[in-house]
Amino acid sequence: MFDRINGLIDALVLASGLDGPAILLLTIPLAVVQGLFGIFPFATIILINISILGIAGGLLASWLAGTVAALSVYLLFRYFFYGKVQSYFQTRMGRYERYQTSLDQYGGWMVILLRTIPVMPNNLISFMSAVAPVRIVPYFWSSLVGNLSHIWMFGILSASIIFPGTDLRILIVSYVVFLIALGLMFGATRVTKAYRNRKKLHSVDKNSSTNLPL
Repeated sequence: MFDRINGLIDALVLASGLDGPAILLLTIPLAVVQGLFGIFPFATIILINISILGIAGGLLASWLAGTVAALSVYLLFRYFFYGKVQSYFQTRMGRYERYQTSLDQYGGWMVILLRTIPVMPNNLISFMSAVAPVRIVPYFWSSLVGNLSHIWMFGILSASIIFPGTDLRILIVSYVVFLIALGLMFGATRVTKAYRNRKKLHSVDKNSSTNLPL
């Protein structure tokens, strides 16, 4: 089935005659379709962009397309399609229940992880975020970062195949630095949140003790 769909997409790219940045007029709608229905992998869109715009341009175009699609699908699920698609997705969410629990706990950080590592279809990530609910601002920045991480990683893995002989050292080193920075930010966020929770609990306990009747 995927081969047939990819063949149709290739034919669509050829028929469109789009070249350069104009290819986004095709790949952004395709990204939205992929984000809604998941009938073909997002890697197809990345490969189209890279083949036309080169590695750097293709990755940036794919990042833009993926972010627009993630936000569009989230809004559609949350405000328009929720009741209509809930029963469909609920039947598929049983095996992803542990991710839903983590999404409720970590919010945007879990969205980043799920978008980086494709263990779950994009449409389920958007649906679960809309249900959790992850608020629109945290969802936007986490999808922005998560899509960047995923596309960056895919670019490293695929560039040597699409463009043999390309020096990927800068791309790899910068990605490692990016992951380290992301990990440090996550750790700092968790420590800050734990400190605030302890401080809040201490304040409640203190107020309760001072309000005891004599």
